[in-house]
Amino acid sequence: MAPLIILLVVFGCVLLLLRWSRGRWLVTLSGRIALGVMFVFTGASHFIVPGPMAEMVPPLFPRPDRWVAATGILEILGGIALLIPRTQRMAAWCLAAFLVAVFPANVYAAQNQVGVGGHLQGVVYLWFRAPVQLLLLICVLVWGLRRAERR
Repeated sequence: MAPLIILLVVFGCVLLLLRWSRGRWLVTLSGRIALGVMFVFTGASHFIVPGPMAEMVPPLFPRPDRWVAATGILEILGGIALLIPRTQRMAAWCLAAFLVAVFPANVYAAQNQVGVGGHLQGVVYLWFRAPVQLLLLICVLVWGLRRAERR
């Protein structure tokens, strides 16, 4: 799963870079930067591969292409807002609500074996996806709601 890999790689790189440049471990700031990058990446993917993303939208929602575009914009804006101290807390709450709101689409995609991400594996994929989604939710709340470390 690309978002998890991006989150972990960016987190590790930023953590080490900040340790080297500032002489201390800045975990909250590193986490927030990693989340911001991850959400911008996942939001951009809504415009790069919109077709498979649209297949994830349950039939209850008309015009799946518009839902894909809207959620992509929300992820990009949320990721950017996480990086701005003034908006980070609001962004964290909004992204937390977003993660909860889109989880049913992941369930739908897994049940219908939509061909994006790991959803072709069916419901088995949810055994992986659900804990990852919970981890992202926790990271958003912990790193997004905390103020950056200060000297």
